[in-house]
Amino acid sequence: MNSIKVKSPATVANLVCGFDILGLCLDSPLDEFTLSITDTVGVTIENIDNYNLPTDASKNVSGAALLKMLENENDIKGFHLISNKIIKPGSGIGSSAASAAGVIVAANHLLGNKYSKLQLVDFAMYGEEVASGAKHADNIAPAIYGGITLIRSNSPLDIISIDHPELFVTILHPQIEVKTADARNILPKEIPLKNAVTQWANVAGLVTGFMQHDYNLISRSLEDVVVEPYRSRLIPHFYEVKNAGKNAGALGGGISGSGPSIFMLSSTAEIATSVELEMKDVYLRTGIEFHTHVSKINKEGVKLA
Repeated sequence: MNSIKVKSPATVANLVCGFDILGLCLDSPLDEFTLSITDTVGVTIENIDNYNLPTDASKNVSGAALLKMLENENDIKGFHLISNKIIKPGSGIGSSAASAAGVIVAANHLLGNKYSKLQLVDFAMYGEEVASGAKHADNIAPAIYGGITLIRSNSPLDIISIDHPELFVTILHPQIEVKTADARNILPKEIPLKNAVTQWANVAGLVTGFMQHDYNLISRSLEDVVVEPYRSRLIPHFYEVKNAGKNAGALGGGISGSGPSIFMLSSTAEIATSVELEMKDVYLRTGIEFHTHVSKINKEGVKLA
């Protein structure tokens, strides 16, 4: 096999109280990548979307991840990538992670699936470093593992898949830009111990709620006293949208990644659709353009097209 096509999913990171450690995988939207082994040294990139992303592999999220993988390979010289980005860069639903994870999984198939999922996450994190300046796995891990994942440690890398009940995710994506660097810089360098204890309890409650399939506990634990109070300032009408979603029956929700997307979790598809209507109603009154998505949790991650 010298060429392969994959579809790589959007993801939601942080999951309210799980800053940099929790993430989940969506069924849609999906990026599309076609990867081929070539006799040309390095990585060549052909973009067929309208986002004008760099074609210099070292400056491209997908390219940087593939270059790192090539450092471990002696039997092949390079890759050619045809990239069709559907997930808008800067949307807060893991666009860069979809790029890095998608091509790394594709490359692993071409190489006979020689690498473990943990190793694939490690390669893909080099792509995330290009995007945000930091190697983090909270979007990469769910994109590769599927489902809901916990990043217990980045160094050494330690990833745990978390069992969970059926859940549906509603996303509202305002068409504004929130740069990851800005979203990180706005955060406090220190937090009160009282807030830290509350956050730890909520993370423990959320993970327990997932594993015990306890919707009530999930709902009670979807509270963030550390990050959301600051990042919400970057997203117009954030609390109006969040409250509208909860009033429509959502378990809870918050900022997806570093924003600007807002996500809500629901126990049924019907509730998630009702939540979408209420979230849309808030933004239709603002004059700000937006997109919405409703998706169940994708338990597979990156898949062959």
